[in-house]
Amino acid sequence: MFQPDLLRGQTILITGGGTGLGRSMGLRFAELGAKVFLAARREEPLRQTAEDIRARGGTAAWGSCDVRDFAAVEKVVEQAERELGGLTGLVNNAAGNFVCPTERLTPGGFNAVVSIVLHGTFHCSLAVGRRWIEGKRPGTILNIVTTYAWTGSGFVVPSVCAKAGVLGMTRSLAVEWGRYRIRANAIAPGPFPTEGAWSRLIPSPDFEKAFQRRIPAGRFGRHEELANLAVFLVSPQSEYVTGDCVTIDGGQWLRQGGQFSDLLDVPPQLWDELAKTRRAKT
Repeated sequence: MFQPDLLRGQTILITGGGTGLGRSMGLRFAELGAKVFLAARREEPLRQTAEDIRARGGTAAWGSCDVRDFAAVEKVVEQAERELGGLTGLVNNAAGNFVCPTERLTPGGFNAVVSIVLHGTFHCSLAVGRRWIEGKRPGTILNIVTTYAWTGSGFVVPSVCAKAGVLGMTRSLAVEWGRYRIRANAIAPGPFPTEGAWSRLIPSPDFEKAFQRRIPAGRFGRHEELANLAVFLVSPQSEYVTGDCVTIDGGQWLRQGGQFSDLLDVPPQLWDELAKTRRAKT
């Protein structure tokens, strides 16, 4: 499905586009023909990623923006359309997160995450969506959420609240804006190691090993896997898909939701002993 020109004619704005999964999606979109505009707060990663895209023959531009500031978002959207042409896609990837016992949280810490993730996603969707509606242009919104948006999770309460809101926003906009030929979908990634964010969420090497053992697939995600899923959801091949949330986590959340899922850690010899016990009682 990944023809070299699959995304030709598309212009996609990616928030949080200079590093991590945003960078990986940008590189992949450009590889398949899209023009990519990268937005984030730090200029150097944006500049470097844009240069890397151009070095590979792609088209990219960038602009510094704090998604918590609606005026700044409108300004960077105007810049994107001025430099690359009318936007056809928006990927709301900018995020903030850290692990903390809730009783230790400050209101400022809570607000920092919610403002980036929830308010930022709304700001970008509104700024871009208004242009599409006023110009009678179709468009695609792709939001990056997480599986604990519907399960909840201890120690990341601000992120849980924000991502759950983004998931609800995704489904609501899919209904409300479908009449304008605007699609809205989400991806819920499991653990995908990224530079910077990973160290804030994984407190120790031992925890990382235990974390990986709890994934049925037995490994963390690879960036190219998520990037390819994102390609599909912004491409013409998914034109009838809207309001959905696609999970890519190696089965992690399903295992955590099962009452007996930790039996995956039982060694084979113990299963043999249990079987002998059952046979002896029947």
